[in-house]
Amino acid sequence: MDRLTAADLSMALPEEFGWPQDIGALAILDGGGLVDANGRFRVEAVRLAIEARLHLVLRFRQLLFTPRRGLGGPLWVDAPAFDITDHVRVFPLAAPSDEAQLLLAVEQLRRRRLERARPLWEMWFLPGLPNGQVGLYIKVHHAVADGVAGVALLGAFLSREGEATPPATHPWRPAPIPSSQGLFADNLLRRARAVGRLFSALTRPADTMRRMRAGLPAVREVFAEKAPRTSLNRPIGADRTFALIRSRLEVTKRIAHAHGATVNDVLLAAIAGGLRELLAGREEHVDGLVLRAFIPVSLHRRQPGPARGNLDGAMVVPLPIGVPDPVRRLVLIAADTSERKKKARPAAGTLFSSRVIQRAFLRYAARQRLMNVYVANVPGPPAPLSLAAAPVLEVFPVVPIMANMTLGVGALTYAGQFTITAVADRDACPDINVFAEGVRNSLRTLAASVLVTEPR
Repeated sequence: MDRLTAADLSMALPEEFGWPQDIGALAILDGGGLVDANGRFRVEAVRLAIEARLHLVLRFRQLLFTPRRGLGGPLWVDAPAFDITDHVRVFPLAAPSDEAQLLLAVEQLRRRRLERARPLWEMWFLPGLPNGQVGLYIKVHHAVADGVAGVALLGAFLSREGEATPPATHPWRPAPIPSSQGLFADNLLRRARAVGRLFSALTRPADTMRRMRAGLPAVREVFAEKAPRTSLNRPIGADRTFALIRSRLEVTKRIAHAHGATVNDVLLAAIAGGLRELLAGREEHVDGLVLRAFIPVSLHRRQPGPARGNLDGAMVVPLPIGVPDPVRRLVLIAADTSERKKKARPAAGTLFSSRVIQRAFLRYAARQRLMNVYVANVPGPPAPLSLAAAPVLEVFPVVPIMANMTLGVGALTYAGQFTITAVADRDACPDINVFAEGVRNSLRTLAASVLVTEPR
């Protein structure tokens, strides 16, 4: 039985507090082959192309099922019936729509809740962009996958030019939902195994203490310090606003190499510049200010096979907002992250393995003082790909925000591009474009430091 892990479950509980945890991506496609001679979007052909690859993604035909009390935690079960038209749909834009209109449409779709009675994913095609381009907004519940696993899921539907669709090994037939007796026996067995693991740990106290000591510095990094009070931390509402930032991966790598940094360090330095301009524009004190950025750290390399589910650790990085020079900020961040990467990082599910603990933390989260901003950087496909024979031109990640963090930033590499999406609470951060322009300004200054020109 495919029970949710503690980390997967932690992504389902925030909905109870009004913080949906859907992860997503906005792609721009060359839509020339997706529209017929009458200008109609060929959704039936697209559905056939996507359905032909569904056997590669088991979760996309499964439901999140919660048994009654005493039968164990939630688990994934096959949907008794599946209709591709419920998941692959069209949301036409008034042609020609610009980027602002596209983002407004994405927000309309993001706000629609995924129905628990269906598999937890949707693809929306948005025709009506200039030059025959088509937007694609895909969203997946965070309980299904984290950022790295989400890219792997999306990759199952993408192909290189001339690549054939992998054949299904057999027709899909849904398995029945487990019986109450089977669920009870499985729950009993899991509890017995948990007791066995605890007993094993107690019989080897030296090894147990060694593992605990190894992970303690990373835990202390998250919980030992308080984040400064700024307007970035306010209770959030239901509405979001977005800003897209484009950069070239080659330029970002050159900046990183020249300053002894990583691509992620460059991203953090640019975000620090955006936050500096955002807070200064709000007439808040920035001199000497150091904010705290929460960054998920993928641990998927610890498990065999393709990335699936949620398997992240956590890192909190100080962002020296008070330093006006982007190059100096990058040097400071690179030195700091270099030391932090030496720490062993336990998986989030290790720290929050109990639903009781998870709910207690979520009740506290609306008042938390541990972090100011959320930043996720995910590696994507290095080569250009196509979806239903339509070339994918750009891909922007769409991250969720929750609790009292009014701003989240997602970054993704794809085919030589380095794309960044700022996601903010609409009411608490109506000036998101000030932040985005600050990020662009920092990237241009950093590019100039290595004598290359970053596009505007």
